[in-house]
Amino acid sequence: MTTTTSATFTVRGFHCSGCSDNLAKALRNLDGVIRARASFDDANVEVRFDADRVSEQDLRDQITRAGFEAD
Repeated sequence: MTTTTSATFTVRGFHCSGCSDNLAKALRNLDGVIRARASFDDANVEVRFDADRVSEQDLRDQITRAGFEAD
């Protein structure tokens, strides 16, 4: 059984829409991420994921690895 959940993070470090696109792609590369939508204008990222395969901390770590900061 899949435990699907979602989380929204405020992101610091976006300089353009390309940055938000790159972050969304980096998050989608994580096993268990179903959808990731990042917004340069809103400075956030919304992630839908399988909580049995990936945690919110894993998402935060991936955001950091991609060169951004998450609140």
